[in-house]
Amino acid sequence: MAFRLLVTAGDGIGPEVTREAVAVLHQVFERSGRSLDLQEKRIGGIAIDTDGTPLPQETLDAALSADAVLLGAVGGTQWNALPPNTRPEAGLLQLRAALGGFANLRPAFSIAELASNSPLKLDVVSGADILFVRELLGGLYFGAPREWNRATGEAWNTMRYTREEIVRVARIAFDLARKRRRKLTSVDKANVLEVSQLWRATVTEVAADYPDVTLEHQLVDSMAMLIMTSPRNYDVVLTENLFGDILSDESAVITGSLGMLPSATIGGKVNLYEPIHGSAPDIAGKGLANPLGAILTAALVLRHSAGMDAEAVAIESAVRKALEQGFRTADLARGNTTDFTVLSTTAMGQKIRELL
Repeated sequence: MAFRLLVTAGDGIGPEVTREAVAVLHQVFERSGRSLDLQEKRIGGIAIDTDGTPLPQETLDAALSADAVLLGAVGGTQWNALPPNTRPEAGLLQLRAALGGFANLRPAFSIAELASNSPLKLDVVSGADILFVRELLGGLYFGAPREWNRATGEAWNTMRYTREEIVRVARIAFDLARKRRRKLTSVDKANVLEVSQLWRATVTEVAADYPDVTLEHQLVDSMAMLIMTSPRNYDVVLTENLFGDILSDESAVITGSLGMLPSATIGGKVNLYEPIHGSAPDIAGKGLANPLGAILTAALVLRHSAGMDAEAVAIESAVRKALEQGFRTADLARGNTTDFTVLSTTAMGQKIRELL
């Protein structure tokens, strides 16, 4: 049976980097002998312009009938004046809610060839390998009531979690820790927030079923510092929606570029995959975007949805090999065109396919 993949390239650099990831997937499926049934639909700003909504019904229907969804990025300054619930990002939130994926996996890792790109010292960042498990369907992003009252000059959001929502994402994090270095760090703000007190108590309760995994708790503000000063001390980091969004983006300094980091959202009806960078409209169409985060996201599609782990490893190895051979995109070269061969978005995608 063909593997059904929905591609929603989105806005800005989304179509550019997604195109390279899709080309890699086509090559992998062709060589493996498996069939790839790929559809493309609109989401985000482009969908607002053409369909009047950030998530057209045909896109949602296609997503719900797919085996996996690969997303580029959404958003752009031209849509910033719209009400929050009609902006491109609202379409992404609606898609996440409809697919039901509640655990967002965001790896942050040090690659020897990119260590000099990190603002952190080599002895701090070398060997760091963190997997963030971010709860994705609760907290401030989805809690109600929420409103911006322009008449009174007030706005409010609601941070809300249930015990069941915390248990299910905690179990995924503990299961992943068992496959890694058997250490889990749960991040909260339990010294101030009642929601975080529930979070900490519930994660501690779940930990009793995983005696082989070491659990520690950290407050989010101190964790923001510790990721920068001692990233090698952490294995799996579990946290709620807002904290996970911020901390995982911060951790891009470990790798040296936000353009390198993939993500997978699992646990629901259909898994959703996306690089964690944004739409970067300032460089869209210039051939400067780094497609490696999207290509590594394609590897996660193979690993978590297609049952093709060996092929996922092959993609990851090709990315490392390209870096070892001195190939870079503009964000990775940092103006150094002497020691590296700087490639465009398309050329880097071609290089990965050659090495694959």
